[in-house]
Amino acid sequence: MVSMFGGGDGVEVPSRGKATAAIIFLHGLGDTAYGWAPAFPLPNLDHVKTILPTAPTQAVTLNAGFRMPSWFDLRGLDENAADDEQGILQALSRVNRAIDYQVEQGIPAERIVVGGFSQGGAVAITAALRLERKVAGFVSLSGWLPLRHQYPTQMTTANQETALFMGHGTTDPVVSHRFGKSSAEFVKHLGRKASFSSYAGLTHSASQQELDDVKDFIASVVPP
Repeated sequence: MVSMFGGGDGVEVPSRGKATAAIIFLHGLGDTAYGWAPAFPLPNLDHVKTILPTAPTQAVTLNAGFRMPSWFDLRGLDENAADDEQGILQALSRVNRAIDYQVEQGIPAERIVVGGFSQGGAVAITAALRLERKVAGFVSLSGWLPLRHQYPTQMTTANQETALFMGHGTTDPVVSHRFGKSSAEFVKHLGRKASFSSYAGLTHSASQQELDDVKDFIASVVPP
């Protein structure tokens, strides 16, 4: 375990070759950086290092107040659920600090991809709309857009041309495919470059096909 930023812990998976780009990938509710470490580095991305932060431990309303790693409090998983604005913005601040740390290590912000799974994906989509500096791209797997009512008012322009890849299983029982797809449509309606890929029969997880698509996306936005 290594320090990622501001005392936050996580895992850094080194690139196979000289690192000229990075992906910061946020795990889902109740997980840690170690849950995603085996998936990285992705094949044929020898120039990309992987930063896997671990969320702080906190009480989660959706899970009866039990404490677990969580980027923000969750009260529900649909369009009508109340969002934890303070927690979401704190998570976004963590992403900003993670980017700062990588820039200090010599990776330009324009060569950094921000991604995540489920709750981490929700943070990644939020970053796509709110970050105040341009990055290379965004990835959200089984995620959704929280705080919808705040857009377009709270949008920044830094990443208006930056691509966002969204992937979702058609049989996801946790974050419904419908919720993910409607989030993608909302982001597109805001004028952002979002794409949405469906994976037949996939539940609340990532398949090899989805990871292959993520690999291709990353290769397209941070070529060697």
